[in-house]
Amino acid sequence: MEKNRLAKVSRKTSETDIRIKINLDGEGKYNVNSGINFFNHMLESFSKHSMIDLDIQAIGDIDIDDHHTIEDVGILLGEAFLEAIGDKKGIKRMSHAIVPMDDSLATVAIDISGRSYFKANFEFNNDKIGDMTSDTIKHFFESFASSGKVNLNISAEGSNDHHKAEAIFKAFAKSLNDACKIEHDSIPSTKGIL
Repeated sequence: MEKNRLAKVSRKTSETDIRIKINLDGEGKYNVNSGINFFNHMLESFSKHSMIDLDIQAIGDIDIDDHHTIEDVGILLGEAFLEAIGDKKGIKRMSHAIVPMDDSLATVAIDISGRSYFKANFEFNNDKIGDMTSDTIKHFFESFASSGKVNLNISAEGSNDHHKAEAIFKAFAKSLNDACKIEHDSIPSTKGIL
């Protein structure tokens, strides 16, 4: 029942120029260039642990700050996901993951519902994690949930910001991978559509 669930999206604005290719049935291969090193690291970790192949090429106005680039990557990644997941026939649909990383623990629950909702229950101690503004992490996931039309609930605790962020991205990866699995031959909704 394995499908070939691929998508390729791009968008150019006065602030960013982004191209994304995604393969939901991949091997966790990645080629990520956002101009933001810590963001690259998080997206690479997401790809590896979700087994989703990811090619992200992003040029943004990071001389101003990293907000536009991270937001727009989140929007485009959600759009690519929505295109790749298709009619959602046979998918597991809902899943969750709990991932520890040293002092930190992240929990992510996801529902590929066709409805957008994001809830975050985590904070960072510092304004920056490496070269990435820490509050853009919430915004990235909010952007993904909105354009990908998923329910996304993320909680995390811990004292080290790097560990907390990485645990979040890994838990997101694990929960999304599981929710995308094809388990049967029907739409997983009493409505008959997602």
